[in-house]
Amino acid sequence: MRIRFILIAVIATLATACQTVQTTQPGAVGVQRKQMMLVSEQEIEKGAQEAYRQELAKAREQGALNTNQQLYERVQRIAKRVIPHTSVFRPDAAQWAWEVNVQTSDQVNAYCMPGGKIMVYTGLIEQLNATDAELATVIGHEIAHALREHSRERISRAYAEQLALAGIAVATGAGQSTMAIASQVSAVTFSLPHSREQEAEADRIGLELMARAGYDPNASVSLWQKMAKLGGGGPEFLSTHPSGESRIRDLQASIPRVTPLYEAAKK
Repeated sequence: MRIRFILIAVIATLATACQTVQTTQPGAVGVQRKQMMLVSEQEIEKGAQEAYRQELAKAREQGALNTNQQLYERVQRIAKRVIPHTSVFRPDAAQWAWEVNVQTSDQVNAYCMPGGKIMVYTGLIEQLNATDAELATVIGHEIAHALREHSRERISRAYAEQLALAGIAVATGAGQSTMAIASQVSAVTFSLPHSREQEAEADRIGLELMARAGYDPNASVSLWQKMAKLGGGGPEFLSTHPSGESRIRDLQASIPRVTPLYEAAKK
């Protein structure tokens, strides 16, 4: 009974600390989920700036930062077409200190840290032989994660988990092994379903961003088909961006919503 009361108190504390926020407007694709946050946007952005600075420094030391001028200019050109349309989902994104860089690496990967810090790896471009529209798919998808503040949401969930587990540990005297098991259970409970949810949101918002920028949204399907064909253990990108037939079906279902935007952008 004592454990139950402590758990209720922990949950009540978390509920009080959380903010329910609407990070983005729904757009044509209709992403409307509200999110619970325990940490501030400002804290996350400061951390992202430092993390990105460190990544740039490491890439520079390795002689791997923007070494291929042609690829760098290509990625810059695509990103600059996509970024202005972020204001459809959140007007404040127009004031973000956007940065776009290319790192020489065999990894098939890309990311956009909070606040608009973008990195594209050359492996993604070269191993997929990616078209401009397929690159716009990836860049739009990663930007969507930043617009939706998915990093902040994930950190908030991890923080909530730690607080809850600390409460359980105090109540039961749980050892490290019990805590480890509890953490694994919490990870399955908190992370896996929401991760799929976040990926679906990034797919849909990214699709609209590329369409508004004048890139054929059908390229999103060809991109993930190429990803699936790489085989083996799968590229780094797929370790955090699960692919599959269901994902392609979801994209195909959303394409009709954004096709008019693509057609209008071409005029």
